[in-house]
Order: sequence, then structure tokens, then C-alpha cells
Amino acid sequence: MIDDIKKDAGARMQKSLDALQTNFHKIRTGRAHPSILDAVMVEYYGSQMPINQVANITIEDARTLAVTPWERPMVPKVEKAIMTADLGLNPATAGNVIRVPMPPLTEETRRNYIKQARAEAENARVAIRSIRRDANGDLKTLLKDKEITEDDERRGEEEIQKLTDKHVSEIDRLLETKEHDLMQV
Repeated sequence: MIDDIKKDAGARMQKSLDALQTNFHKIRTGRAHPSILDAVMVEYYGSQMPINQVANITIEDARTLAVTPWERPMVPKVEKAIMTADLGLNPATAGNVIRVPMPPLTEETRRNYIKQARAEAENARVAIRSIRRDANGDLKTLLKDKEITEDDERRGEEEIQKLTDKHVSEIDRLLETKEHDLMQV
């Protein structure tokens, strides 16, 4: 039973880490990365589709993305979707390839992105602590129902705390890496 609680808590904590990494990818550094366009939705025959399902997104150079729609008539729609996505990007079309240059980041913009990254990391830490609290609550319920001993409960809480510490230190490492990426010129 304790192992089940620990496995469940570990899986949920890992999902929180994965969500943090996804959110970090959305915070743009000065370099081009295809995940910057993940939130862009394109109208495709009357329905909204993610851009990566109607076009190929590649990195042309360190500061430019190349977006190539699968179908030629989609070029203007994809370009318009990138412009209206509120990402601060200005695509330029050349034939059926849309080039998306990444504007250089100012010092103030970098600092704002770092604040955003720190807020995302703190949200992930809060989520992990909440998972720890839930797992410890499950252990207390088992103790109250006399399904485990007090020693088992204490041992389980220690194991969950170790799991929590491991995931929080991973969040700190990811944040440090993201801050380093943001501050590089």
C-alpha cells in the first residue's frame, strides 16, 4: 500500500516537472525553437488546428524559423495565424516558405521572462508540495484505519519527503538552466 502511494506521488510529481518543462519552452529565449509556435492555431477548412499539423516547422538558423505549410493555399492563413498569435513575431513569406525571425531580446524583456520563469517554477514547487500533502494524508488515513503501523507511516513520509526533495531540486536545476539561457546574448 505504501509503495502504491509512493508510486502515485512520484508519477504525479513527474507530470508536474513535465508541465514545467513545457511551460519553459513557451518562454522564448533569443534563439529560435519550434516549440515557440506550439500555441499558434490555424484555420484549416473551417476548424482550428495546431500549426504543427498543417505545416513543417524547422530551424533555419539560430534566430530564424522556417514554416512550410503542407498545402500552398494555406501559406497566407498560416502567416496570418502567426501574426495574430500575440507572440511579437513578424513572419515574412518567400514563395511557400514563411520565415519567422526572432527579434533580439532587450534587457528589460529578458528580466520579465526571468520573472515569468521563476513564477512557473514556484507554481511547480507548490504543485509538488500539494502532492506530498495528499500522499501524507493517504498515509495518515491508512494509519487511522489500522492498515499500517506508526513506524510504516513515518517511513512512508520520509520516502515521500525524499521524493519531494528530488523533484524540487530538479525544478531548481531547470530554472537555473532557463535563466542562464535567457541571459545569454
